[in-house]
Amino acid sequence: MKAETRLFGEIDIEDEKIIWLPGGMIGFPHLQKFALIFDEEKEEKAKEGKGIMWLQSMDEPQVAFPVMHPNELKPDYNPTVNDEMLKPLGDLTDENIYILVTVTATKEIKDTSINLKAPIIINSDNRKGCQLIVEDDYPVKYKICEALEKSEKAGE
Repeated sequence: MKAETRLFGEIDIEDEKIIWLPGGMIGFPHLQKFALIFDEEKEEKAKEGKGIMWLQSMDEPQVAFPVMHPNELKPDYNPTVNDEMLKPLGDLTDENIYILVTVTATKEIKDTSINLKAPIIINSDNRKGCQLIVEDDYPVKYKICEALEKSEKAGE
């Protein structure tokens, strides 16, 4: 599938790499097909769930969401999700579940955050996913700089 994107120019994504979110993203229910874009030079890091990647809409090429793996900043992240909401994704296991959270960039770097309240859950076997609101008391704005400072202090 080809798309002319705002951030990456023309991209060609193999059909078997398209992620399908039948319910779309929160606030964007009409956007259902996505590709996960990352710097090829950092591909190994992306596979390990490290660094910022882009969830590029294949339905609307002008839309891409910065995303990252939540455990990079919050190692104990383990959201409680209603099993009924995950049934459409198929059988999820520790090996095929892939969790992303959106990144909100701001002018002030200290205010840049990730949304732990609304993760994107993907079954990597069938590439079906959904974004949902978790039952836990996770914040919508978990500040990246504060998390990194806590991590550094814990490592001292």
